[in-house]
Order: sequence, then C-alpha cells, then structure tokens
Amino acid sequence: MGGKTITRADLSEAVYQKVGLSRSESAALVESFLNEISERLEQGETVKLSSFGSFIVRQKNQRIGRNPKTGEEVPIPPRKVLVFKPSNVLKDKINTGQSNENK
Repeated sequence: MGGKTITRADLSEAVYQKVGLSRSESAALVESFLNEISERLEQGETVKLSSFGSFIVRQKNQRIGRNPKTGEEVPIPPRKVLVFKPSNVLKDKINTGQSNENK
C-alpha cells in the first residue's frame, strides 16, 4: 500500500497533458468539477460517475459510544457521512491491474 497521493495539481497537470488546455484552464476545470461534486454532496444528493463509482451521503443516527480509557458511556450525536461505492468496472480494473495505458 502506501502509494502516492494524487493532488489537485496532479489532476490539473494530467488534464493539461491529455486534453491540451492551458495550465490555468486545466486548473480551473478541475476546480470547477470538484466544486460541483462538493456542492451536490452538501445538498445531500448522490453523485454517480459512470464506470467509476458513486459518492453517497448517509445519515447516521445517534448512538451510545464508550470512552475506551474510562469505560464511560458517551452519546454520539447524529451526523452525515460520505460513502464511496466503486463501480464494478473500477473494481475489475483494480483487481486485474488494468489501466487505460494497457488497453
């Protein structure tokens, strides 16, 4: 494990190299794409990217947790969590080690 972390700058550079937009246009495109996804998730919508996966906002109810040091019961308030569910296409690519360059 322990692979490289992909940053916004890395994504912008990939768009610049593969699509041919200028660096500033590539950065703006990536930023706009990520902002649109973020805004939709903030509104509680599911974001589905075909052949990649879905980002789903789920509501977790209040529950009782336990402080591991003291054993004291502590209420955990209700909250929303973000879940990513990869598509079968992505799962297959990961499990077979395929990338777009290998096709």
